[in-house]
Amino acid sequence: MKKILGILAIAALIGSCGEKKEEKKEGFEMNRTKKESKAVEASEGVPVDMDNDGVGPFKDISFDADINTEMAAAGEAKFNAICVACHMAEQRMIGPALKGIYERRSPAWVMNMISNPDVMLKEDPIAKALLKEYNNAIMLNQNLTDEETRAVAEYLRTF
Repeated sequence: MKKILGILAIAALIGSCGEKKEEKKEGFEMNRTKKESKAVEASEGVPVDMDNDGVGPFKDISFDADINTEMAAAGEAKFNAICVACHMAEQRMIGPALKGIYERRSPAWVMNMISNPDVMLKEDPIAKALLKEYNNAIMLNQNLTDEETRAVAEYLRTF
């Protein structure tokens, strides 16, 4: 009997030395680790294209070397009223970060996108690619005048 108890004790010790099994729980799991990200990144799937003017009334737009501060101030007011819900200068939100936009797009393309987003999203290949990249979040037409569009475009130069 002592032999049997000894064998059982040894078997119990050997069995307890095995791997610890984790129970798998079904359902939702949340990981709250903070990811490092760059403030402004070029969109991976969307090419830089400085030759595309987009679809709309603006063609071959060029800016003066100096920023028109009065126009930029008017553009800032308009931007803060209608654009900040979806765009920030250095952070990707519902729409792309706008810092460095004129390094990726021509001024005419930017102004056509501001003033004519519905047509741009249907016909322009870059606008279509951005739409896809941003989960089909459609930029709404704010019905800006040409002057308001130009003012917002000037403000974007300050980023």
